[in-house]
Amino acid sequence: IHNFILINSDEKQLDLKQETDTLRKIPTYEESEYGEKYLNNQLHLNATVREKLFSCKECDTSFSHKSSLTIHTRNHAGVKPYCCPDCDACFSQIFHLKTHMMTHTGEKPFYCQECNKGFRVASTLKTHMSTHKKEKPFVCRECDTGCITKSGLKAHMRIHTGEKPFSCEECNKSFAASYSLKAHMITHSGKKTESDKKPYDCKECGKSFSWWSGFSIHMRFHAGEKPFPCQECEKSFSILSDLKRHKRTHTGEKPFSCKDCNKSFSQIFGLKRHMRTHTGEKPFLCKDCDKGFSEIFSLKRHMKTHTGEKPFTCKVCNTSCSQLSDLKTHMRIHTGEKPFSCKECDRSFYLKSVLTRHMKTHSGQKPFSCRECDKSFSLVSYLKRHMRTHTGEKPYTCKECDTRFSQISSLTRHMRTHIGEKPFSCEECDKSYSRLFDVKTHMTTHTGEKLHSCKECDRSFSHLSSLKRHMRTHKREDFL
Repeated sequence: IHNFILINSDEKQLDLKQETDTLRKIPTYEESEYGEKYLNNQLHLNATVREKLFSCKECDTSFSHKSSLTIHTRNHAGVKPYCCPDCDACFSQIFHLKTHMMTHTGEKPFYCQECNKGFRVASTLKTHMSTHKKEKPFVCRECDTGCITKSGLKAHMRIHTGEKPFSCEECNKSFAASYSLKAHMITHSGKKTESDKKPYDCKECGKSFSWWSGFSIHMRFHAGEKPFPCQECEKSFSILSDLKRHKRTHTGEKPFSCKDCNKSFSQIFGLKRHMRTHTGEKPFLCKDCDKGFSEIFSLKRHMKTHTGEKPFTCKVCNTSCSQLSDLKTHMRIHTGEKPFSCKECDRSFYLKSVLTRHMKTHSGQKPFSCRECDKSFSLVSYLKRHMRTHTGEKPYTCKECDTRFSQISSLTRHMRTHIGEKPFSCEECDKSYSRLFDVKTHMTTHTGEKLHSCKECDRSFSHLSSLKRHMRTHKREDFL
């Protein structure tokens, strides 16, 4: 014990010696018949039988032994005389040091009789035993989720309340859990403190872990061990929490609900991701242009616009795409596939986002109004695009000829005139066009269809330009 004690004065040496002697009189777990239960009972008897003569000047707590008061006062003074020789972490009580040392040795003297899992502290084993009995006495009133401990319920409630009591002193970020704050603080310091050392190293991949339990779980991935099977299907999992999440795919349970709308989610990260649509939070920032994104995969996709990387090439027209999903979407131009159908009418679309926009035409809702004129729009993007007709803004510039456009789609169509790309082909003949509108107009020469009708008379035309020319004849008649 003395190897772990830092002594600054003779007075402290006397107090520590008295404390050490007191601890020596108490049997260890191995020496006693009842282990920690015996220790707790002895301390309880001493507290009830003996008079509490030693009072703390900082608070109202009293103690039967002076050594107990000495230990207690260290909490107020911040004195931590027991230091670990392996990582320099210090503690106010020798019991806490002994428990900490087990993180280095891997020692876990308290074993569960149900699953043989080991624990460093008896209280942790007691909490673990509740998982076998399936006792979850602390139930959430919002979603009926059961928790083993009261502290677990308190932490769970932050999911619903959005409370983040752990704040960073360096910036304005707050966190729901203390361990999240600790992990965040490393981003400011740029290096890990001695207490953040990870003594358990994986020889397979070089990863390090602070806790033996985390290291043990990690090793299952290398060994392919999956001890938690699903009783509904043949899937197995390395971690119990993964199995619990998987079970929701069978039950359809969605315990995580959004307070702003009626959407529910089976997993907490799904709710967190959804909440950004309400808050507008974009935590993933591009280092090259400071643009923010709500999801990490959106940032990764955006980064390719800076690198110019387009590894996925269309075999039909040699168009290159930065994402495989973009190539699949592009291929629908050639195949004509439109997998997203409107339930209200017979129209189909090649993009889900286009269908979503289309559905608002049926609802008739146009909540976004122009301040310059009386027009309203179903989407804010439509309003932004419309506002350029008032401001004259043309933010999209052609790199070949410096022609500017108010819409990205107009620039895309224009670029085809430079590269000669004509992705829209007629199925009846060999003609190709740079615009989908042009191929639709061309198709009327084969079908004889006349889509453009005159409102003044019964005549119809295959081309819009022909209708416009025809309309002038009515205007001349009105003038005469």
